[in-house]
Amino acid sequence: MKQLNEEVRKRLLENQQDEINAHHLYAFVADRIKDPHNSEVFRAISMDELSHYNRLKGITAVELKPQTFKILLMKWMIIIFGLTFGIKFFEKSESVAISRYSSLDAELAFMDEIVKQEQRHEDELIALINEEKLNYVGSIVLGLNDALVELTGALAGYTFAFQNTRLIALTGLITGISASLSMAASEYLSTRQDGGDDAGRSALYTGVAYVITVILLILPFLLLSNPFLSLGVTLSIAVLIIFLFNYYISVAKDYPFKKRFIEMAVISLGVAGISFLVGILVKQVFGIDL
Repeated sequence: MKQLNEEVRKRLLENQQDEINAHHLYAFVADRIKDPHNSEVFRAISMDELSHYNRLKGITAVELKPQTFKILLMKWMIIIFGLTFGIKFFEKSESVAISRYSSLDAELAFMDEIVKQEQRHEDELIALINEEKLNYVGSIVLGLNDALVELTGALAGYTFAFQNTRLIALTGLITGISASLSMAASEYLSTRQDGGDDAGRSALYTGVAYVITVILLILPFLLLSNPFLSLGVTLSIAVLIIFLFNYYISVAKDYPFKKRFIEMAVISLGVAGISFLVGILVKQVFGIDL
């Protein structure tokens, strides 16, 4: 191969650095995962990344060391957000850095097909990862979505009807906890009815997702004295929860982000708006003044 120009060499070295980082990251994870199946999957991915690195090293003739700090950040991301999200997030950031090699240099065109084959293999391996919480995404969505729709609507109605942050928070908490227990029980019975052996876990994920959402949505009413400002903050928190959850799912499960985010946000905020109008109507009709 002819001498590489500086720009091409720089891009290749960046990609080569990503590969050696990934090799060490996945080897670390493989050594520390208790599940033998997941451990073997990560070990296989680690060896794939080492293969990528060695192919690039054959072109650049440069030996690189892993970037300790970057690997540490990714380790924590995997610990906090889970195996599937962590690895897919890392792979997405890595794929952004890899351009078509033929666009860098015609003599590197052979690398394009190699990369496609290796990435296809990695996608197949990633699909084999067995992570409990992703098996219960449906239950989490049920709890999260129901809490967002029901409680944002209830809090919006309470805000105009009561206009007292403490009373709104107390009423919302009672409503939310009662609804979370009801929703968890419904999920349990539904899963049992369908013949599922994991009804208890499904109910637990639904209930926990509901309760956490309830706490986050009520918090502004406990911390602020202005009920309308509290409602504005609560609605902002609801949109943020919808954004973060859908981003997580879009990465971990390869679901479309934009469509799901807009759909959940429109439903939650739409219900809140209707409930706010109902609160105005109730206050006017019944003359509630608290």
